[in-house]
Amino acid sequence: MSGQCHLHDHGNFDGASAAYRRVLWLVIALNAAMFAVETSAGMLAGSAALQADALDFLGDTATYSISLLVIGRPLKWRARAALFKGVSLGLFGALVFAMTFYRVVVTGQPEAATMGLVGALALAVNVVSALVLFKFRDGDANVRSVWLCSRNDAIGNVAVIVAAGAVALTQTPWPDLIVAAGMAALFIKGSASIIRHAQADLARAAA
Repeated sequence: MSGQCHLHDHGNFDGASAAYRRVLWLVIALNAAMFAVETSAGMLAGSAALQADALDFLGDTATYSISLLVIGRPLKWRARAALFKGVSLGLFGALVFAMTFYRVVVTGQPEAATMGLVGALALAVNVVSALVLFKFRDGDANVRSVWLCSRNDAIGNVAVIVAAGAVALTQTPWPDLIVAAGMAALFIKGSASIIRHAQADLARAAA
């Protein structure tokens, strides 16, 4: 999930290659498509976890696009882009918490079969994304974080699938709500980390 995307530099490759740009465009298109699919499916199935994952795909689409735009830019540009990513991620987390609270107060049991099917589709998309990004995993923070986002998002999709199974077994919405709340917490944790590092980079750029 996006909440676990940020990390320190682990390499020198900054993404400035035609091959990497093509791969990034492919991953952006996949994430945008899955945002549309999961938004519709989450509303139809009444699943907070699917809706949270849809927001994760939207966030990834936006942040990967920003990552593409700032490739090769000076540190100040990259730091400002990271700051924007961090603030946006925090807003996503707050929105997911609000959605989850609403589901607790005014909830019906989500449709487990749809949750499982769409969760499996989302898992496939993130596995494909992680595989095509794998050879670029040792670049700088901007490059490496894109691969780690896709890898960690796949782990989040497994949680959605497990929640679908638990909903079917328990006949209650609580597994779905617990997974959604956990995703929101990861969004907010990741947001704080990104903002902290972006502020440090801005200070370094100013110096």
